[in-house]
Amino acid sequence: MTTMQRPVGEQLRQWRERRRLSQLDLALAAEISARHLSFLENGRSHPSRDMVLRLGERLDVPLRERNRMLLAAGFAPVYPEHALTDLGAALEAIRHLLAGHEPYPAVVVDRGWDLVEANSGLALLTARVDPELLEPPVNVLRVALHPRGLAPHVLNLGQWRAELLGRLRRQVEITADADLADLLTEVRGYPCDQPETEMPPGSVFVPLRLRHGDGELRLMTTVATFGTPLDVTLAELVIESFYPADAATRAVLTRPTPT
Repeated sequence: MTTMQRPVGEQLRQWRERRRLSQLDLALAAEISARHLSFLENGRSHPSRDMVLRLGERLDVPLRERNRMLLAAGFAPVYPEHALTDLGAALEAIRHLLAGHEPYPAVVVDRGWDLVEANSGLALLTARVDPELLEPPVNVLRVALHPRGLAPHVLNLGQWRAELLGRLRRQVEITADADLADLLTEVRGYPCDQPETEMPPGSVFVPLRLRHGDGELRLMTTVATFGTPLDVTLAELVIESFYPADAATRAVLTRPTPT
């Protein structure tokens, strides 16, 4: 049974439990009685459109799932879902950010970690990746962790893999997305000749240590999302930017390209 087919009360209860909130906790946050919330969850009361939106906001339910809750309650979705090419100023801002970040790599991925946009710096990370993994749709997690992808060239693969899997695991917990859960199972099954380890205490970030010639490149990443998005597509986009983590890497990345 899909999320859309489940009664809205059941969806509310499952999202509340996923957020580890009691009925009293959620009722206080939504400024309703715990009794009323109980009735909504067990189907004895039917929520209004505004109540569905209020509870969805208090539970931090992703916009796509809020639309499904509205449908289950008998209301039309309120959050649009545009194609990326129809996002106008937002798409222009994304491309401006990507271009401005060169020569350092930067990518934009959607909810499923599929590549949406990238700048020319991405070639640094994909130069030795099997071309088959770069056939659209390109999934950046597969590219990063597959044995024919970037993984064999990552010197600290155990740490980097643990970081990426941790991010995906948290995303599955937040969204309850079955496709993401399948992706987690898949990439977790890729071979790794290093133990998955966390960075030692006092570390500031997990670097990507990439084999480069006789040496290595050390990169750190930042992740950005759009603030207060009201479009499903825009809400699910993530911009990941790579920066040099030491002077030697900066020198390599900013070296003029031979003409």
